[in-house]
Formats: sequence, C-alpha cells, structure tokens
Amino acid sequence: LLTDPVLPCGQILAEHLSLPSVFFLRGMPCGVDFEATQCPSPPSYVPRMFAVHTDRMNFLQHVKNVIFDIPNYFLCDFVFQPYAKLASEFLQRDVTMSDLLRQASIWLMRLDFVLDYPRPLMPNIIVIGGVNCAHKQ
Repeated sequence: LLTDPVLPCGQILAEHLSLPSVFFLRGMPCGVDFEATQCPSPPSYVPRMFAVHTDRMNFLQHVKNVIFDIPNYFLCDFVFQPYAKLASEFLQRDVTMSDLLRQASIWLMRLDFVLDYPRPLMPNIIVIGGVNCAHKQ
C-alpha cells in the first residue's frame, strides 16, 4: 500500500489487511519519522527546522536547538492522539502512532541535501531527492 504517513489512515488499513506499506513523504511533523525508523537524531546535535542553525553550532546554539525541540513532545501527542484512538478501536488493540509507522516496509524520503542536512538513515529508507523539481528549458 503506497501512502503518506502524515495522515495514518492508509497505514491503519494496511495493518488491518496485513499488507506491506511503502511511505512516500518529505518529512513528518515533530520528527515522528526519526522515532519510527529509529534513526539517531539527538536534539543537541541535529539542527531543528525553525532553529535556523547549521550542523556546526556553539554551546548556546546547541541549547537553543534543544529548547526548540521540547514543544514537539507535547504537540505530537495532541495532534496524533485522534489517530491513535481510531487505530486502537479499529484494530482492537492498543496502538501508538510509532507502532503503526514502524510497520512500514520501505520509506521513500523526498530529501534533498541542498535543503536538508545529511543524517544517518536506516536500510529501509531510500532517498529520492529532486522529485518536485521542474526542468528548465
């Protein structure tokens, strides 16, 4: 099942039907993709989206980067709570958002290293950058 995991209804259906799932995405809010794929992403070293830092930071920038990451823990629980509840009711077992996303067979990530910093990736993550670029004549 080819789906975008930001709205996990496709993944809930794939889990129910025992189908392998392929995710096609640019990135997920709150770094849920890091958590689900178990990619290392320590907030003190990996630049966060709105912190506008590079991968070379001084001590105060590291602290700012960690502070920018703190609201993600609370915001993600609030945003994905209805989907976790829906999945738990539909699948008739307790399910978290991370449990659902861990079931993915392949992650097709639309990362472009011009815009994103290189990061460690798991073997089931395939980088397909440049998908949205138009050719100029």
